[in-house]
Amino acid sequence: MKKQDAITLIKQLKERYPDATCSLDFKTPFELVVAVMLSAQCTDERVNLTTPALFSRCQTIQDFADIDIHELEQLIHPCGFYKNKAKNIKLCAKQVLENFDGQVPHTMDELTSLAGVGRKSANVILLEVFGIAEGIAVDTHAKRIANLIGLSKEKQPEKVEQDLLKIFPKEYLKDINHIFVWHGRNTCSARKPKCDTCVVNQLCKFYQAKK
Repeated sequence: MKKQDAITLIKQLKERYPDATCSLDFKTPFELVVAVMLSAQCTDERVNLTTPALFSRCQTIQDFADIDIHELEQLIHPCGFYKNKAKNIKLCAKQVLENFDGQVPHTMDELTSLAGVGRKSANVILLEVFGIAEGIAVDTHAKRIANLIGLSKEKQPEKVEQDLLKIFPKEYLKDINHIFVWHGRNTCSARKPKCDTCVVNQLCKFYQAKK
């Protein structure tokens, strides 16, 4: 896709979803770190139903470091993969306390040094906490939409992200992930995409191939 078409695509989607924002509930930087970890292989809706009790129990990073692993597993059980997530949450809390003076770091390299935080998660944290749009958090929605529209043929999230970064100017990066998530949920769903009513179907390789 040409760069100008890509810009048109984002502008049209921004008009369609003017209220697109992060779907995870959080009040502190570390709460977002935890929420993003829990969202792996889990819906944001389920995470938001789970975190109130968790954040009430653990109100500081020290609380997350100190909580008994079995109690933590019970609290996050509904989000799936709870044993691994609980282990990462506790270790991550200890790393933030010991390596970063209790402050969630704000660079890609530092964030990805934390247990349970990969590039996608780091991109979300950088944008939502620090307002830094360094990259694009490629989740299942972003990957699917990028593939269908024709923005990338890659399947690995990091390779999809690199393709997107080559197409979209930097000033649009902060909007792309929110918009793709909302578009994926509301229109370009995995099971039954609503291609006929999609506002960007004229720019979509998948839709044009169907005609």
